[in-house]
Amino acid sequence: MRATVLGAADVFQRLRGSVNVGAVHAGARKPFRFFLCGDLGLVGELRALLLSGEAEGFDRMTAAALLETIDPNQRLLDTSDARAVIFLGRTGDRGGARLDLLAPLGLPIFALLVDPNVAATSGPAQPPAPGRVDDYIVPDLSREALKARFLPHLIECCKGIEIAVGRQLPFLRETVAAKLTRDAALNALKISGASAVVDQVPLLGAVLGAFASAGDMVAITGVQMTLMMQIGATFGKDPDLGRVWELLPIVGGGFGWRALSRELAGFIPVAGLFIKAAIAYAGTIVVGEGATFYFQHGRHMTAADGSRLYEEAKASALTFARDTFAKLRRGGNGNGKNGTDGHT
Repeated sequence: MRATVLGAADVFQRLRGSVNVGAVHAGARKPFRFFLCGDLGLVGELRALLLSGEAEGFDRMTAAALLETIDPNQRLLDTSDARAVIFLGRTGDRGGARLDLLAPLGLPIFALLVDPNVAATSGPAQPPAPGRVDDYIVPDLSREALKARFLPHLIECCKGIEIAVGRQLPFLRETVAAKLTRDAALNALKISGASAVVDQVPLLGAVLGAFASAGDMVAITGVQMTLMMQIGATFGKDPDLGRVWELLPIVGGGFGWRALSRELAGFIPVAGLFIKAAIAYAGTIVVGEGATFYFQHGRHMTAADGSRLYEEAKASALTFARDTFAKLRRGGNGNGKNGTDGHT
């Protein structure tokens, strides 16, 4: 373990000049607003929920100004920095709501409808597009009811300002950290997958393989270090490379996973490409979840929690890899329906 952490520390020193602390700092201070409308009682309830809690970096008065109550009939509404409209009502209110008046604002419109009789939440698979209304039905306005679809989709509509949203509204920090982690994990998967492709091409592999492997380790570590700073900034900490030292055990574990991925890629020449990418994905998920846990609780998660999380992430990533590999194989067999041996 000591050698692993020292190896991570060495890469940390190499990356000091390439990790953009300023970009994270700027991202934490980007302006934004959410428009609220509909049933004023429910609007007040959602406002209270979003402004609840005490947390580092949270100023309730400043945050309250980011939640602006509007009238759909209002003219000349200033939409600068606005990211979404949230209409609140009971299910019976939906038919008479003139949400079509909000379409010209060019913002995603969330119709958050409360129905105490529903057993489970429901909503679309994807967030609403700009100018479009989508219904989200929940039994009540609680974290448990909102976290299934509504909160993740709201943060999906905040691309580029996620850190600022979490920093200003602590209720959303966990959801923001989950999105940042998922985005970083996908980036790590792409980096690892691209370098593995180089390894599989005979001429390129011979010339560039060693450089790709070293480069992918440094690049993925950079992604993970940036992720830790982003999550720290989301939880009210000013971006600081020095603070990443507190989290070196989380990054250090990633080196073992990347070494394993290279071994697997060598033993299984083609499928190993996807296993390598899957492990890079899983390792980054663990880094993000570990950092989130640390900033939430002020301590590292246990080894057992980390191992469980890693295995869950790896299983999910391997499922993705198998599906992708299967699609590529079908595509390589002509029209994707029949194999090369003529059998269906």
